[in-house]
Parts: sequence; C-alpha cells; structure tokens
Amino acid sequence: MGMGVSGRGRGRRRAPMAEINVTPFVDVMLVLLIIFMVTAPLLTAGVPVNLPDSRAAALDQDQEPITLSIDETGRTFIDETEVPEAVLPDRLAALAGGGDQPRQVFLRADRTLDYGRVMRVMGELNRAGLNRIALVSVGQE
Repeated sequence: MGMGVSGRGRGRRRAPMAEINVTPFVDVMLVLLIIFMVTAPLLTAGVPVNLPDSRAAALDQDQEPITLSIDETGRTFIDETEVPEAVLPDRLAALAGGGDQPRQVFLRADRTLDYGRVMRVMGELNRAGLNRIALVSVGQE
C-alpha cells in the first residue's frame, strides 16, 4: 500500500491539515510587486511636455526643486498647478521667499514653443530672484 493512503471502507477520516498554504499568497504579492514596478515611473511626470534631447548629465539635489512647465499651447504650470501669465510674477516672488540660498528651478518647456515665450518666463524667474534655473531635457544614452 502507498504511504498516506487510508483505507476507505474502514471508517477512518482524514485529520484536518494544520498548515496554511502560502503559495497563492506569494503569487499574488509578486504580481502586485510587478504592477507597482511598472506603473511607478509613469506617475512622475505631471504635465505632458515634449522635451528636447540633450547629452548633459543629471544634477545632484539638496532640497526639493520648483518645477515650472510650459506646455505646447504656452500655458504655464508651477509643479502641476496652472498659473495665468498675469499672476506668474507674484507667485514666483512668493516662492523665492528671501531665504539664504535661492531655490533650484527646473524649467520644462515644450520643444515647439516660441523662444521668446521661454525667455519671458526666464526673465520673470530672474526678476523674482530665482537664478538657479536648470533646463530639463530628455537624456540620450
């Protein structure tokens, strides 16, 4: 007779199994991990901007930078909040805050924009005292 096989006609019943099978739980957790690994990089960009290409290296950061984006229609965003052009100087002056060191600004501008539009925004940044401006581009490797 095989091991672990009980006789059917003798009236014996199998004892309940006291161990928990964790294999389905591990499978579900691995699938969730893969889903989060795939979707996490997609959540970083807030405003869709077609950035130009560059061979420059990435910058090291000490504090959280301000992200200023200009989309293809010329609308300006601070982080992910749209800011009308008339209110932009006041908002930038409030962000400058007069600290001991000016904050870093990442300027993301669509490649199809007029050069003058980008320069007007950079002029407002300069007037507000935000002189640490980094132009963001898509890196090529």
